[in-house]
Amino acid sequence: MNADACSKGFGITGADGVASIECLVPLITSAITAVVSLGAVALFIMLLVGGFNFLFSSGDQKKLEAARGTVTQAIMGIVVMSVAYLVIKTISVFTGVDVTELTFPQGR
Repeated sequence: MNADACSKGFGITGADGVASIECLVPLITSAITAVVSLGAVALFIMLLVGGFNFLFSSGDQKKLEAARGTVTQAIMGIVVMSVAYLVIKTISVFTGVDVTELTFPQGR
């Protein structure tokens, strides 16, 4: 059974109409994609908010430090996400195993 058989329609079922462990693959893949996408959007928004706060701080030292902290945290988040991606790709290159491909072994 492939992942497409489990993802058709709203009912997630296997070949015999019974849900199987293979039906979790599209669910987990979609969840990971959603989390990474939301993280990227959140970091972009943090950069925008920090930049606007930096521009409109009007020389107030507290506002300036808060804006600098927001921009620094956003940049650190981008670095962490990039390093995590590079670690996964490095593992994939050195081991020859695609760790980004989610598969379950066939039972029979």
